[in-house]
Amino acid sequence: MPKKGEKMIANHIHDALAQVRKMQELVLAKRNFRGYSGTARAIGGVIALCGATFIYLMQIPKTPESHLIVWGTVLCLSLAVNYGALIWWFLHDREAARDINKLLPAIDALPALAAGAILTFALISHQHYDLLFGVWMLLYGLVHVSYRMSLPGENYIVGLFYILCGTVCLFTFNDFYNPWPMGVVFFAGEIAGGYVFNKNK
Repeated sequence: MPKKGEKMIANHIHDALAQVRKMQELVLAKRNFRGYSGTARAIGGVIALCGATFIYLMQIPKTPESHLIVWGTVLCLSLAVNYGALIWWFLHDREAARDINKLLPAIDALPALAAGAILTFALISHQHYDLLFGVWMLLYGLVHVSYRMSLPGENYIVGLFYILCGTVCLFTFNDFYNPWPMGVVFFAGEIAGGYVFNKNK
């Protein structure tokens, strides 16, 4: 019959092993995050291209307010589609099982997104509108980098694409009233990213 001390040690070992298993599950969940929808992401790219086309065809007045309204609408629609799909996955997917820990990779991206919002408002307040497209691309690329360990490796390459395009845009195509760099880059990047997600489902 085991002694009381031996039983306590066995219980501690059992608890430690349970904690190790829980940590392993968290690490694996972060390394194999499947909460993002490739289809939703591709739709976001189409929305960006539609925004650029709308500005071009409707001959939107060349005022910062008019163009910011269009791009703000594009952002809101894309966020609604992508995060709507994420919430649907969280609530209905068996793998997610409504476990909040499964959302940790998505939460990891929030600081970069918040920094993007702050920098955007700073540039607007100082009327540096021509820098917005390049900054948006650069920061969105950095968001991809933050997912390096939790999403497919090809997604990291998409992030580098955004960073490269953002750099080029900052030094060359930095006309805020020309919608095509923004529309084309985000269309291409999101279509590619959506393909990566769907391929690795």
